[in-house]
Amino acid sequence: MEGQRHWYVIHTYSGYENKVKLNLESKVHSLGMEDMIFQVLVPMQDELETKDDQQKVVSRKVFPGYVLIEMIVDDRTWYAVRNTPGVTGFVGTGTKPIPLSPREVARILGKQSTGKKEASVEAPIRMKCPVELDQTVRIKAPGFNDMVGTVAEISDEQQKVKVMIEMFGRVTPVEVNFSQVEAIE
Repeated sequence: MEGQRHWYVIHTYSGYENKVKLNLESKVHSLGMEDMIFQVLVPMQDELETKDDQQKVVSRKVFPGYVLIEMIVDDRTWYAVRNTPGVTGFVGTGTKPIPLSPREVARILGKQSTGKKEASVEAPIRMKCPVELDQTVRIKAPGFNDMVGTVAEISDEQQKVKVMIEMFGRVTPVEVNFSQVEAIE
């Protein structure tokens, strides 16, 4: 197997990511593998969620069902990780885990100071879309305040919603931020 330090991705049972992280960290310590398994990470991202006109920041897992691990793979470390409760396997083929490329690691981890026990994922706060496609919504944006329309498109990446409203006797698309629309019950 490999003999170099790389980041790998392990499958977990959904909802067990944090438990797997704790189990692995405990196992690394008890087996004295700190020189072989360096970091275990569940990447999180903050999202702005609006509920009942209240906004709050909620942390969500970036990759539900997966945990990142920085380690040197050999038979002993592979076995230790593979036999941790909640782990279903490595991303790779059979007994050959495939490491993440340096580019993938940089994209996932963002800026990270080396030598820390815990890597931090720096990402902008993202808002969860408060509406769904084809839903009737009210716009809360200057110039369109209180206008009602139908959601035609949602862009999670840009955090925008395209709403079809009737204006000047015809249907017109209006693009607004997630925070500028609300569902009509």
